Amino acid sequence: MTTTSAGLPGADVAIVRGLAAKVAELSALPVQAERVREWQALNGLRPERPMAMIDEIPWHELRTPGLPGADELVVASTHAFARQLETALRRELYRWSHMRVDMVVEPYVDIKKVINRPGWGIKIAESTIEQGTGNEVKSHAYVDQLANPEDMEKLRCLEPSLNAEATAEREAWAHELLDGLLEVRMQGLTGHDGDELAFPLWDDIEQFRGTEPILLDFMDRPEHLHAIADRLTTVRLQELDILEAKGLLGYGNNRIHTTGAQTTELPKPGFDAAHVRPIDTWTVGRSQLFVSVGDATFDEFVPQYYARWFARFGLGYFGCCDPLHNRIDSVRKIPNVRKISISAWAKVQKGAESIGTEFVFSRKPNPAMVAMDTWVPELAEKDFTDVLAATRANGCPVEFTLKDITTCRTDPKRLWEWASIAERMTRA
Repeated sequence: MTTTSAGLPGADVAIVRGLAAKVAELSALPVQAERVREWQALNGLRPERPMAMIDEIPWHELRTPGLPGADELVVASTHAFARQLETALRRELYRWSHMRVDMVVEPYVDIKKVINRPGWGIKIAESTIEQGTGNEVKSHAYVDQLANPEDMEKLRCLEPSLNAEATAEREAWAHELLDGLLEVRMQGLTGHDGDELAFPLWDDIEQFRGTEPILLDFMDRPEHLHAIADRLTTVRLQELDILEAKGLLGYGNNRIHTTGAQTTELPKPGFDAAHVRPIDTWTVGRSQLFVSVGDATFDEFVPQYYARWFARFGLGYFGCCDPLHNRIDSVRKIPNVRKISISAWAKVQKGAESIGTEFVFSRKPNPAMVAMDTWVPELAEKDFTDVLAATRANGCPVEFTLKDITTCRTDPKRLWEWASIAERMTRA
């Protein structure tokens, strides 16, 4: 087997470069600049129209042999890095072909630096239940590791560092696979990928404790919960300072929590790609645990801690699957929030009235519509109709993201048709 100077199999290089050439061709289409402009307008609270995306896709189902389009997702490379890049490129091309909506195909590929991030003193202790082979979604039961005041001493900042040798190796591979086709951008941690620069404070605490102990402490020991939240927030900010000082932050992310992140407001003046500051990028925060408590408890336990984190960043997205329609005033206390999630369980009219023109109304349709025994496209149309009516009446900048799709019942055309409906209704 022929290998290149960087140690990659020649056949892998040919496969990846062939796909990269197709992505590069798409990235040069005039429509990409148009979509970027539209996302910038929406994120600048001066929308030209509603925007829409599909994300968190059940790729394990879509590549099932025999399904329409499955062959487009078959990965042939053998080297682990080449396979990773081939997978990403194939998924980009698949999305463009079948469920494009308002995605933007970029002329670059972000390659993650290898960052050793040892965490915050304790690791999650849990048992899990798998939800099917290849499905990333699992059921979790967590062990309470912060039951006592003295346990908080476990929470401490462990210093992150760059693995320079492994990073250089990844960079060399990326250049060999992409040079002359797509730009290679070596990236530190960003607000888009997972929890890298996200601040899911109470989700993290829940993973360190479990749900039941926290709910009991809201009633019996609120001071204990405040102490945990204060300490973990301080630890996270200490880590952020180190990441910034060591040049381990990323920049220019084109998505933030499954939505378009293009903006004319970032990076801020004085930006240096080698020394990215938090203020140059987006962050995201969520507190899904609070779906089980009242609005007053949310107001007491969420804004004060999230404000300390969001104040460091240029722009922020807040929320996830929890209904926030009654909590917009509390979210207003968190600086730099630009988008607020309005989940399938939120009251659309109330949310639109509360958000008005101040934030992007980030709608998350119920993914159950593509997981039912029978696909009923009228349900998707009704969701668009109801949300568009409420947001237009209140002047809300609005976006739609179909996400958290654990299954489409091995029927990819359901996703394709949702995308078609989204394109039609957001452009009407």
